[in-house]
Amino acid sequence: MLLKPWEELPPSLRRPEVRPYYERLSSRRFTLFIKRAMDIFLSLLLLLLLAPFFLILSVWIKADSPGPVFFRQERVTQYGRVFRIFKFRTMVSDAERLGSSVTVRGDRRITRVGAKIRRSRLDEIPQLLNVLVGDMSFVGTRPEVPRYVACYSSEMMATLLLPAGITSPASIRFREEDKLLQNAADADEVYIHEILPVKMAANLQYLRRLSILRDIALLFYTVFPPLGTEGADKKSDEQTKA
Repeated sequence: MLLKPWEELPPSLRRPEVRPYYERLSSRRFTLFIKRAMDIFLSLLLLLLLAPFFLILSVWIKADSPGPVFFRQERVTQYGRVFRIFKFRTMVSDAERLGSSVTVRGDRRITRVGAKIRRSRLDEIPQLLNVLVGDMSFVGTRPEVPRYVACYSSEMMATLLLPAGITSPASIRFREEDKLLQNAADADEVYIHEILPVKMAANLQYLRRLSILRDIALLFYTVFPPLGTEGADKKSDEQTKA
């Protein structure tokens, strides 16, 4: 997870608003190396341990509704590169053609099994494959679809200096994002203008405070959500200062 030289970054990232974040991350190169090593080790370990569970969920999804086991969608990761994310399918086939790119509470496109899988976040497990190949990290800004990235401010582009993540402070804080959007007349507009700016402010703060101990704390609070992101931030700050 080494950073490219500033001169080799895409023009969309070589902006004055991004430079402070780049310099901060450049000073944490050993942290970035350890972060990538952890990603490889943990993703390999979990893929091996969860292989039987993969099979069970795959059969369950296929038995519940017609369509593929996996949901593949284009998302944006480090340096603005587009990749295809792996998730267990929780919606009907061609769901993207039937509605918004964001999901609201009670979305009719969600299948019966999909609703159960989404509640426990089991649909995210296949992203271990994305982590292993380097498209994603365990902790980092959640990957957005290209049309939402097109709405980023110049400063928000700094989040693309690192690979996208499975979890982050923003992910924990907006764990029930679908509930916030359920009564929106236009879910996309509400997401872009009201939710996305708040999420990105948290993601930018994460870049400024990057540390391995904080990553570990965020993973812990992702697994044990009742403790919340505020607890994660407080705990990781204490560990960082120790």
